[in-house]
Amino acid sequence: MRFSLRTQFTLIIVALLAGMMLVSMLVNRTFLDDFYRTQKITALKKCRESLVGAVGRDEITSDDFDVELVKINNKDNIGIIIMNQDSMTIKSYGPDAETMERRMWDNLLGLTPTREELEAAAEGADQVDAGSSKDEAREFWRKNGMDTYDFCILETIERRDNYVLNVILDRRTSQQSLEMWGSLEDGSYFLMRAPLESIHNSSSLANRFFLQVGLVITAIGAVMAMILAGTVTRPIRELTDISTRMKKLDFSAKYEGTSRTEIADLGQNINELSETLEETISELKAANNELRRDIRRKEEVEAMRQDFLASVTHELKTPLALIQGYAEGLQEGISDDPESRDYYCEVIVDEAGKMNRMVQKLLTLNQLEFGNNAVTMEHFDITELVRNYLSRAELLAEQNGITVSMQETGPIMVWADEFLVEEVFANYYSNACNHAAGDKIIDIRFEEKENTVRVSVFNSGSPIPSESLPHLWEKFYKVDKARTRAYGGSGVGLSIVRAIMNLLQQEYGVINYDNGVKFWFELDTSGAERQKDEPDTSEIEV
Repeated sequence: MRFSLRTQFTLIIVALLAGMMLVSMLVNRTFLDDFYRTQKITALKKCRESLVGAVGRDEITSDDFDVELVKINNKDNIGIIIMNQDSMTIKSYGPDAETMERRMWDNLLGLTPTREELEAAAEGADQVDAGSSKDEAREFWRKNGMDTYDFCILETIERRDNYVLNVILDRRTSQQSLEMWGSLEDGSYFLMRAPLESIHNSSSLANRFFLQVGLVITAIGAVMAMILAGTVTRPIRELTDISTRMKKLDFSAKYEGTSRTEIADLGQNINELSETLEETISELKAANNELRRDIRRKEEVEAMRQDFLASVTHELKTPLALIQGYAEGLQEGISDDPESRDYYCEVIVDEAGKMNRMVQKLLTLNQLEFGNNAVTMEHFDITELVRNYLSRAELLAEQNGITVSMQETGPIMVWADEFLVEEVFANYYSNACNHAAGDKIIDIRFEEKENTVRVSVFNSGSPIPSESLPHLWEKFYKVDKARTRAYGGSGVGLSIVRAIMNLLQQEYGVINYDNGVKFWFELDTSGAERQKDEPDTSEIEV
């Protein structure tokens, strides 16, 4: 069974109080009688010294000495009787003067037997006449000079030339007394008696009183011990709670005790330990997170490498097979006419060009994804950039029979990397040209918002299947692989868009319509001042 420190402290205090009470009672029971007896003997001797002094000063019969004897009698409960040389009582103080006088004569005449003498006399009486009655036994004791004496000597404590100190038993009442008698220098005699029965009664009464008081003190002590234990153990309990929270890696709790004790020192040490552990664990967590990021980055790089190799291998397989096939045909002279040879050569050159463009895009994408491209933030007009690019790409639209329109508006100044933004728009535009169908329309618009402008490129045609939308930005993903193959697409363009926009930390996306698809991206205009030209919503054809 587990007890709290407060309970243990309380039990210890109660046990100490109870133990002290029991030890005190045992000591009283064992030694108090002897102590009282020693004190009475000392009082008797002091009283005798007072008598000797009074005789020396010839004050034995004075009133002042009477007062002194009264004080002794009242203080120590000592009965006193003094006889002169003529056996006349000159002083007597005590409750039973007659008994005191009788005891004086018994001692002077030597008529007080010892207990051993009485026992021997009783045995002798039994031997003389075992069948005699009580009266006959008394007659035998009378012949031996011991019949009429109701007192016997139990113990002789001290015997000197001028006094004797005995323990006397009153056979009638079974009470014991200390009795000192002897002579003084002027020839007078004294006898002093101090009852021992009061000592026994006082000892027993003291023990009973001490038991009752001890029980009350123990009960009060138990309550006080609980209060004191609560006060003493409160900081220990607080430290226990703090250590429990520290075990759970919660270092927010601090010891706030202000007492100048060892517990306060311990609390301060725990506070410092908590701070040290918190800092160390924070550093370990940071290092662990960094290690996890490194491992994750390494895994991502490895996955990208494997994906890159698999994708490149897959994408290069077809053009390499075509180049190899037509080259072997030329080598073996399968076609002898010049037109066929020219066609074979055109296919080889076309496929080689496709591979070259794909490799260039892959290199660009690799640089963007690994952060090797430095971003140069410039302040330029996005409408001017789009207009210039459309002028350069006019031939591509004419070859595909596409009508290109652009929202006419005033200059819109943006903050971005002009080269990278042109790369994004070029990919959107080429993607729109390759997928424009139906009315074959490409519509370019600028939607200004707070601190941003959205540039969108819409092309008419079929919408993108919903299941393909989440994968559009993945490398080498193609919605219609046959169509992509026909126009020489590699499936890398939109991945380049994603990498650039992530590098610029701007939004991008795609929206499906019933009659086509719109790709868009946003640029930052904060801080860029618009010119005063009012926007024109009319469309121009390029």
